[in-house]
Amino acid sequence: MRSYSLIAPAKINLYLEIIGDRPDGYHELAMILQSIDLTDRVDVRSISTDSIRVHCNHPEVPTDNSNLAYRAAELMVRQFPEAFAKYGGVEITVNKQIPVAAGLAGGSTNAAAVLVGIDLMWKLGLTQSELEELGGTLGSDVPFCVAGGTAIATGRGEQLSPLPSLDNIYIVLAKYRSLEVSTAWAYKTYREQFGHSYIRDSDNLGVRGNAVHSGAIVKAVVNKNAGEIAQKLHNDLERVVLPAYSQVLQLREVFANQEGVLGTMMSGSGPTVFALFESQQQAELVLLQVREAILDEDLELFVTRTITHGIKVASSV
Repeated sequence: MRSYSLIAPAKINLYLEIIGDRPDGYHELAMILQSIDLTDRVDVRSISTDSIRVHCNHPEVPTDNSNLAYRAAELMVRQFPEAFAKYGGVEITVNKQIPVAAGLAGGSTNAAAVLVGIDLMWKLGLTQSELEELGGTLGSDVPFCVAGGTAIATGRGEQLSPLPSLDNIYIVLAKYRSLEVSTAWAYKTYREQFGHSYIRDSDNLGVRGNAVHSGAIVKAVVNKNAGEIAQKLHNDLERVVLPAYSQVLQLREVFANQEGVLGTMMSGSGPTVFALFESQQQAELVLLQVREAILDEDLELFVTRTITHGIKVASSV
């Protein structure tokens, strides 16, 4: 029997622009995605039975086929039946540190880790682009979670163009444990309120999506200028989430009022809000200030930083 232990990083959005409706019913997006040093550990091992088993230390995470990690294993079983017959079933153990339902791609990064782990365990020899392509059939964030680092994402988020990696920009993340924002609700509400501004010509969707390549924030990322990046943060979904969720708005306002914060924004469809800093010391100081400003035990706060990688192997047996 063989097993792999993998490190699965979370991600934040530094930029999220909704361009229009795609023919497949999704939104055409232009985003800049960034891996962060808040990670889950995913252990993948062969078992003698022909089954898939998932275990998780977080009580709210399902362990059946509604779990994206489980579906990643199912996908590999379907795609590579001969390897499945040769090596047997798969047991997956997820040790969660990434908050659940936080807009940080926790489920997607677990799925990405399972794809990488099974590829190694079954000696399939898949390339990163092949793993990303498989991941894209599971969810829009999975390809980026495989690749990691810093990237422009277009299409529904699965088409990636790498950018120079950002390292050691410090971040404070804030999320209320009991607060969830439905991604489907956020996009549906945005369509209802702002759909009149969408590009309707499908031929122009991709052209508009690629326009972010020349955007000011891409230049800031290329220059690795944290202050400039912070000034160019943008997320269209804030237009619908902030008015509807006062706690998310409050977090954003409290961050904005703290000295040393370069910039602040909601990540993805929320409800996590993040702030950028030039040093770990500044980040830790502001974390304490936010905790004093919002006396609520439901509020989780994390200090983390940008990293240059996606799924990494921690160990193998």
